[in-house]
Amino acid sequence: MGTAFLLGLLGGFLSDAFFTTYVIYIMSAFVEFLGLVILTIQARTPSLMPPGCVKGAAMACEPVSGAKKAMLFAGLYLTALGIGGIKGSLPSHGAEQFDEHAPRGRKGRSTFFNYFVFCLSCGALIAVTFAVWVEDNKGWQWGFGISTIAILLSIPLFVAGSRLYRNKVPTGSPLTTIAKVVVAAALARRCGAQSTSHGAVIDRAPSPTGSTDMKEYRKPEDICVVAEAVAAEPSRELAFLNRAVQGQPRCGMVPCTVQEVEDVKIVLMVLPIFFSTIMLNSCLAQLSTFSVEQAATMDTHIGGLKVPPASLPVFPVTFIILLAPVYDHVIIPFARRATGTETGITHLQRIGTGLVLSIVAMAVAAVVEVKRKNVAADAGMLDAAAGRPLPITFFWIAFQYLFLGSADLFTLAGLLEFFFSEAPARMRSLATSLSWASLALGYYLSSVLVTVVNAATGRGGRRPWLHGDNLNHYHLERFYWVMCVLSSINYLFFLFWAIRYKYRNAGVIKG
Repeated sequence: MGTAFLLGLLGGFLSDAFFTTYVIYIMSAFVEFLGLVILTIQARTPSLMPPGCVKGAAMACEPVSGAKKAMLFAGLYLTALGIGGIKGSLPSHGAEQFDEHAPRGRKGRSTFFNYFVFCLSCGALIAVTFAVWVEDNKGWQWGFGISTIAILLSIPLFVAGSRLYRNKVPTGSPLTTIAKVVVAAALARRCGAQSTSHGAVIDRAPSPTGSTDMKEYRKPEDICVVAEAVAAEPSRELAFLNRAVQGQPRCGMVPCTVQEVEDVKIVLMVLPIFFSTIMLNSCLAQLSTFSVEQAATMDTHIGGLKVPPASLPVFPVTFIILLAPVYDHVIIPFARRATGTETGITHLQRIGTGLVLSIVAMAVAAVVEVKRKNVAADAGMLDAAAGRPLPITFFWIAFQYLFLGSADLFTLAGLLEFFFSEAPARMRSLATSLSWASLALGYYLSSVLVTVVNAATGRGGRRPWLHGDNLNHYHLERFYWVMCVLSSINYLFFLFWAIRYKYRNAGVIKG
């Protein structure tokens, strides 16, 4: 999963540099289809599997090896490559269909990102209910088969709109532009070029309520004059990069345009926001790790139905499915009327709301874990054998899922829209892919935190907090409090940068 999300950066890069988002989606869907076909064939062909486990006092299982192992990992990573390409291209492709220079287009784009997350959650709901049930009761080959059919059907569905799509023309590698500007600024500093400003500059604003399109701020006959002025003077933010333009006459560097310098500035200014969301995604990682382990020790019956622990993510995706339409059709219109602004709630306010909800979620998770262990102690079941449920319903876990699911909706949709709307046109797919990279790094960070906590708490012969065969002897509630504190510190880091951030698409031209 981490690889799939990180490969979203590759999909975004290719969409910006060499192909359109349309082409990358089609290619990626076929690659994912091929990977799932390989997994389906291996899951249903006994000769392609490892030998069966030998039952006894200690069950002995021989791992897959050789060509069978190569086939397994080929299927897994082809699927991951396809997922990455889709995630790196599809959000940007959808957003490109809206006219960002018109208020109606910007509102439509915001709605698109909300319903994009909504549809992801609908797919996840099917995955953690129907697909999990099929895998548990009919076999892995049927679960993989469902996914294979789903991705295959999605291709003609996507292609059906081909004649209506707007496709951005690729403009070359955005990484080349970034490297050129940074190197030019560094060389200019070495040769003594000074960063100065004399003419008109773009002044960014703290709320994304307009557009930097100059025709919205000047009469038609003035557009060329203003464009020339702006082209002559870069903005005042990150002024050290201005040397990349102003040092050219005396330093003999590769020519850089003002637009290229401004593009690189935007990328550097959104990076702190990107880093501040990694901790939130580390909290989200608990939904599929410790939260599932907690629920596995609890009573998971709903009437006569026993819910598999792997289906517990049904809670957050259900909350997202319910909340997304309410947010788009109730909360945002009310916020627009209350604030008198086009967005109602800015992108950074939305991301910040998600970060606060993640803090609350970790605090709730700690309290619920204390209650779970108290129930185990009162029932004399601290050392109970695995498979014997505690006399407490797994619905207690739903509280932390509620807050984390809400945090995911606010932050993921907010990040996608923030990166797309703020990034330069030539870098939008790559920038939007940072949302998925944040998710991947959050999962990796979660693993690192568990390792660090165990190493720190296991010194001097003491029992590590998160180690052993019995979850009841873990100090999971302390780990959750650590996550809560780290998330609070991370939120302060976010506030520091968010308060100072000026939106690119709200700038006006000032002489």
